[in-house]
Amino acid sequence: MPASKRDQLLATAEQLFYEEGFHATGIDRIVAAAGVVRMTLYNHFASKEALVAAVLATRHERFMASLDTATASAVPGQVTRALVDAHGRWLEDHSPHGCIMVKAMGEFAEHSTEIHALAVAAKTDLLAHLEASLARDGLDHQEGLARQLFMVLEGSNTAVALQGTHTALADTQALTDTLLSAAQGKTE
Repeated sequence: MPASKRDQLLATAEQLFYEEGFHATGIDRIVAAAGVVRMTLYNHFASKEALVAAVLATRHERFMASLDTATASAVPGQVTRALVDAHGRWLEDHSPHGCIMVKAMGEFAEHSTEIHALAVAAKTDLLAHLEASLARDGLDHQEGLARQLFMVLEGSNTAVALQGTHTALADTQALTDTLLSAAQGKTE
């Protein structure tokens, strides 16, 4: 079944925003790449900012769904590792040049509090998912562990663009294993 015009616009805008930047990508570029007319875009999105918000929300939903799928079947003791693995697969498949939310925070910090807040909320959601994973692993009493793991994942978002996916994700796994092993050692 062909994608709806709205879905087509979202997918095209997501790719262009990710590869070229939010402000550098104009409406004319998006509609031309999507193969629609400008009016079609405005029938679905009231403004470019509304399109950006929809792209970020849709992408975040897909990202969280990938984490949820990975952690849903993980056994206690392996939930956090499953989340980290899913994060790595997401980087491989969808974010080899860094995180679109970080890009949005950078581009919209001074231009749109709504878009900036949406990206910040996505990061807060990731931290909450880490906390929930640690709880399922019996490690939720380890002060600061979720924040430390969050820092590792955020570092991997940048490292993939600098070091390549293989190296960045291997380092992410090593740091995760070190943090989780230390935390598990404190509980025994």
